Amino acid sequence: MKSCVLLALLSLVAVAWGRPQHYTDKWDNINVDEILESQRLLRGYVDCLVDKGRCTSDAKTLKETLPDALENDCKKCTEKQKTSADKVIRHLVNKRPDLWKELAGKYDPKDIYQQKYKNKIEAVKEKH
Repeated sequence: MKSCVLLALLSLVAVAWGRPQHYTDKWDNINVDEILESQRLLRGYVDCLVDKGRCTSDAKTLKETLPDALENDCKKCTEKQKTSADKVIRHLVNKRPDLWKELAGKYDPKDIYQQKYKNKIEAVKEKH
């Protein structure tokens, strides 16, 4: 009987580990446009991410999550997080390349992700 209970518990654990996990959706309703439009807010996030400034709880969570999201193509991101990430990338690449370069220097010093996501980055560049 004990072995049946143990087997059932181990099966539940195996099933739970097999499910795709997502990053917290606690901040999915943050107004990304407001942050991108505010030099102060955007600079604050970037400064946190590159270890130049203090981190809000939101920025700290992003900082902790970003390396895994880059490494794993945002597989644990919610749909809202993917949409927001695309919006942020589009904004930084086209309107704030200085900040894009700063972030790339911290999170992609060997140009691994720039190459991995080259097609995505090129696709969001505005043609002038």
